[in-house]
Amino acid sequence: MDLHLKDRVFIVTGGTRGLGRATAEELVAGGANVVLSGRRQEQLDDAVTALCEVDGRDCALGVLADNADATTPGRLVSAAQDHWGRLDGALISVGGPPAGPVTTMTDEQWTGAFESVFLGAVRLAREIGAALGEDGAIALVLSTSVKEPVENLGISNGLRPGLAMVAKSLADELGPRGVRVNGLLPGRIATDRVAELDAATGDAEAAHQRWSQRIPLRRYGAPAEFGRVAAFLLSSAASFVTGVMVPVDGGMTRAI
Repeated sequence: MDLHLKDRVFIVTGGTRGLGRATAEELVAGGANVVLSGRRQEQLDDAVTALCEVDGRDCALGVLADNADATTPGRLVSAAQDHWGRLDGALISVGGPPAGPVTTMTDEQWTGAFESVFLGAVRLAREIGAALGEDGAIALVLSTSVKEPVENLGISNGLRPGLAMVAKSLADELGPRGVRVNGLLPGRIATDRVAELDAATGDAEAAHQRWSQRIPLRRYGAPAEFGRVAAFLLSSAASFVTGVMVPVDGGMTRAI
């Protein structure tokens, strides 16, 4: 299927590794250009170099930025428009808040996570959405915790469902302008973040096996499997899909 990505321009926050990086790779493979954001210059430089080398063209630009910074959306939008003269969409990935049960999370941890994970994502979606024209698209990387709580991720369980409702509201508000907004709900994808969560149990292999048994496909997903779904939702091939939450979890989520 041709996703009609050639020469389109997308912002990918958290694009240096994990789900963001996998999505950037799929977008670039389809002929798109990407503005990557990240908090570490070396990782940004490495990601930009790798993407451009694989594709053999000037297809990626790195912007050192923190999602919690109020100036970040404007800087990312300007980078895309100044370098390529257009902006067609964004994957908004805000990373994971501290792990732990609700009963042990401090006010400071909740406040910090709210600033970066919740408010940061809302600000990015709001300001990028304002810059998009017809056939623009935004996809927010959320979690299966939108549908059901994930053990030992109390803060994520609290914030992700709210972001899903913000995405749904933005789909209503931006839809008349032809801009689509969707959410992605990754489950156990083999990223560094999930490996860290498994290791934090004290027995990473046992945790991996236990989670795999809860997944109908009996395995963790590969980042590329997530990236392909994200690229589709951002593309004009999904031009009549908006306001939905799409699980990418191998069937693990039991809710409909």
